[in-house]
Amino acid sequence: MRKKIVAGNWKMNMDLTEGLKLAGSIDNYFKEKPLGKAGVILCTPFIHLASVSEILKHGKIALGAQNCASEASGAYTGEVSAWMVKSTGAEYVIIGHSERRTYYHEDDKLLNKKTLLAMNAGLKVIFCCGEVLSEREAKKHFIIVKRQLEEGLFSLTEEQMDNIIVAYEPVWAIGTGLTATPDQAQEMHQYIRTLVKEKYGNDCAKKLPILYGGSCKPSNAAEIFSKPDVDGGLIGGASLKKDDFVSIVEAL
Repeated sequence: MRKKIVAGNWKMNMDLTEGLKLAGSIDNYFKEKPLGKAGVILCTPFIHLASVSEILKHGKIALGAQNCASEASGAYTGEVSAWMVKSTGAEYVIIGHSERRTYYHEDDKLLNKKTLLAMNAGLKVIFCCGEVLSEREAKKHFIIVKRQLEEGLFSLTEEQMDNIIVAYEPVWAIGTGLTATPDQAQEMHQYIRTLVKEKYGNDCAKKLPILYGGSCKPSNAAEIFSKPDVDGGLIGGASLKKDDFVSIVEAL
C-alpha cells in the first residue's frame, strides 16, 4: 500500500506566534482522533521550524520546510541549507514549488541539485511539477511534466526514490479559484506513475506517493482523493485554517 499523505504548505504566512498556535491546534486535534492510514506534514516558513518541531515531536504529525539552498554551506547570505533544515527536526522539504520556479526562476537543473543536497542531509523531498495555463491550453502539459521529472528527478537511484513524494501542481489552478477536475488530476497522476514505472520499474512506481496540489479544499477533497492514483494533497490556502485542514485530512 502506498502511503497516503496530506501536506500543508503555509507559504509566507503567519508570524511565529500565529504559526505556533496553528501547529498546536492541529497537533492537539489529532492527538484526540486517529489518523488511520494518512500521514500529515506541516511545511512551515524557516523561522517556525525549530519551534514547531518542539510542538510536534511527541505527536503524529511530521515537519517540513518549503525550500532549501542550492549550496551545502558557505558565504551565501540569507540562505538556509538542507543541513540547517534537518537540524531543526524537520523530516521533509518541498523542492520545485511552482512559485519557486516562477518567481525565482529555479530551473530543473537547479532543482535536481537541491534535491540531491536535501537527500544527502537526510531529508525526504516533496518534488513539485506541473504546467501553467498556456501550456495546458497548448496541450503541452504532458511534455512539460515529463521534462520536469526527467531533468529534476530522474538522476536519482531507485533506492533514493524511496525518499521522494511527487506533488502535481496544475499551476493554473493555484490561487485562481480554478481546480483541475478529478479526472484531469487522475490522468496526470497516472501519467506520472507510468513515467516512473518506465524509468525505475513497477515496484517503485507502485510505492511512489503522488499528491495533488491545486486549490484542494474541504468541498472537493474527497472526490479528488477517490481517484486511484491520487495519494493525497499538497494544500496551500486551506492549510492556514485548522478546521479546513483537518477536514481535508479526514477526507483522505
